[in-house]
Amino acid sequence: MASALYALALLAALAGPLCLRLRRTPSFVTGRDGRLSTSTALAVAWTVILVWLLLTILGYGLTAGGGVAYFRDADGPLSPLTSVYLPLLGGPYVALIAAKAVVGMRVEHGTMAKPAAPPTRTGRRPLHELVANDSGRTDLVDLQYVALSAVTMLYVVLFFLADVGAGLPRLPAEMWALTGAPAGAYLVNKMAVRANPVITGIAAGNGLLKVEGGGFTPDPAGRPPLVTVDDTPLEARPDPLTGALTATLPPTAQPPFTVVVTARGLRSDPYRYAPRPEPTPATPATPATPATRKEPTAPH
Repeated sequence: MASALYALALLAALAGPLCLRLRRTPSFVTGRDGRLSTSTALAVAWTVILVWLLLTILGYGLTAGGGVAYFRDADGPLSPLTSVYLPLLGGPYVALIAAKAVVGMRVEHGTMAKPAAPPTRTGRRPLHELVANDSGRTDLVDLQYVALSAVTMLYVVLFFLADVGAGLPRLPAEMWALTGAPAGAYLVNKMAVRANPVITGIAAGNGLLKVEGGGFTPDPAGRPPLVTVDDTPLEARPDPLTGALTATLPPTAQPPFTVVVTARGLRSDPYRYAPRPEPTPATPATPATPATRKEPTAPH
């Protein structure tokens, strides 16, 4: 029990400051578009867990384990390291490096749109971005990658806490498939995803509609993308500096409405625009007028 408590305290000492730092400034685990990167976040999580396992085993071996002899046994505490744990760590890192290379090449060749994420009020990125695509919708491939990796991490942590003195848990060698196979599917998804236009934000006012995002490139004939508001097509004018689209709203288009952009024959995910109501300023309370005291009149 004491060794398990020591292990938990060490895990909190490692993961606590890192989580606080990432919560304040998550740029360390964000991609080139400013969103949370699934591959980077999972690689960082596996690195923290493996460092925690090794430090805990080192501390146990030098104290309760009897010293250096604890590590010299052929079936010692680190024996599963190369057969199970390095492959568990290798899958997420291969996915991280390969995904960065694939996304970079596709963005450079114009076959993928990676628009910048809209700014948040607090500067923190929502965790939903780990399992969502660029349009904010849940991506099944990202979801299974995160879910299976989290389950594998839970297995490792709980089996280790059950017997810290035994060293690295003797998990089946096939456990690496729970991270390797989802990492491969994640990478294939990055390679196969279509270059659909992506809407990241909409502003409407003074009869104009401004659509922000990426992938708004004209077709080979030079025709600009088409903006559709509730099934009503609008002529859009691209901004040469930002790439945003501007269109004139018809008088009948009143929010909330749904906007879709079609570029090169590819449609974006529908974006529901519903402006937030302006807060009503508080009306200061009118001070009560003191009642006028009527002086009694003297009798005649």
